[in-house]
Amino acid sequence: MSGNSLFPLSEEHEMIRQAARDFATKEIAPIAAEFDESGEFPSKTIKKMGEMGFMGIEVPEDYGGAGMDTLAYVLALEEICKVDASHGTIMSVNNSLFCYGLLRFGTEAQKQKFLQPVASGKKIGAYSLTEPMSGSDAGTMRSRAVRDGDVYVINGRKSWVTSGPVADFVVLFTMTAPDKKHRGITAFLIDAHRPGYVHGKKEPKLGIRASATSEIVFEDYRCPVEDRLGEEGDGFKIAMAVLDAGRVGIAAQALGVAEAAYEASLLYAVEREAFGQTIGDFQGISFKLADMKTRIEAARLLIYNAAIAKERSKTTHERYTREAAIAKLFASETAMFVTHAAVQIHGGMGYSKELPIERYFRDAKITEIYEGTSEIQRLVISRQELSEVKTA
Repeated sequence: MSGNSLFPLSEEHEMIRQAARDFATKEIAPIAAEFDESGEFPSKTIKKMGEMGFMGIEVPEDYGGAGMDTLAYVLALEEICKVDASHGTIMSVNNSLFCYGLLRFGTEAQKQKFLQPVASGKKIGAYSLTEPMSGSDAGTMRSRAVRDGDVYVINGRKSWVTSGPVADFVVLFTMTAPDKKHRGITAFLIDAHRPGYVHGKKEPKLGIRASATSEIVFEDYRCPVEDRLGEEGDGFKIAMAVLDAGRVGIAAQALGVAEAAYEASLLYAVEREAFGQTIGDFQGISFKLADMKTRIEAARLLIYNAAIAKERSKTTHERYTREAAIAKLFASETAMFVTHAAVQIHGGMGYSKELPIERYFRDAKITEIYEGTSEIQRLVISRQELSEVKTA
């Protein structure tokens, strides 16, 4: 039901997509509703995903990863998210927000210490930028890291940390020079098992409920200087580069959710009858399906384009901020459009927990918010467009 005729894939890409599809169908589908209801972290399936190479797809094999490209990553993530966005969120954070930043900005010693165990799925990685009073405006963060000889003493509260309750390592962004605002942010690699790392409240979320999200509190946490990622003041630059990668992953996640909702709606439209015919024969439903399919295929091409731009950047070092923002914006809003239509097509059953339609609807919403809201994506895209005209 999902075509890729305009975007031919290699045999290797088809293999990883099929492997992810088979795993999701056999291992995740039977437990997705249960874990959504309980909000528990699906440790066993996440461990299996690590063993299959899904937790570090773009990381070279020398560092415990699968050694594949960005397109392979989004194809696998799309398939996982078609079955359960919670598993996909955990996978996305591990790959995009943790492994990518460390692979690009970390030292060899840091890669051996932090990257290898996370990329292989033996440990869980997380990313912490947001604070209770600091979201899109990172320059207002209140957490602090103060140099004390060969360590930094870190204090403060971070919020909305995906995988926070279960993470072994965290890429943390905090202030070392508050007077410089965003230019005073520095990145650190945090071992969550050291003293001073305190688990805060777990967030009771609308969707992606099996993806553990919490606050983290730092109480005189002593981080060795060698665990600083990049130089002092490089944090904002690193955070934005990592978010570019993350947005490609969120776009793939949104696509997977949209596809699941669409395919369920298509089947329901040919099975459900009303007034002597299947509901798909009514123009009101058939036009919905046409719009859903069109947006999904447009989102797919934007995502694959962003994936290729990201892959190209590994050698050219060109930014792919615009491609990532466009893909994330369109795919996330497509996910909301499609899941909303899916609930409407299913009527009362779409509102019932007996079917996964309402879960798709709840899971879709977060894709318009995290790793840059839709409003921030529009700001990023328009600023780039306007600046090019001004400098032309």
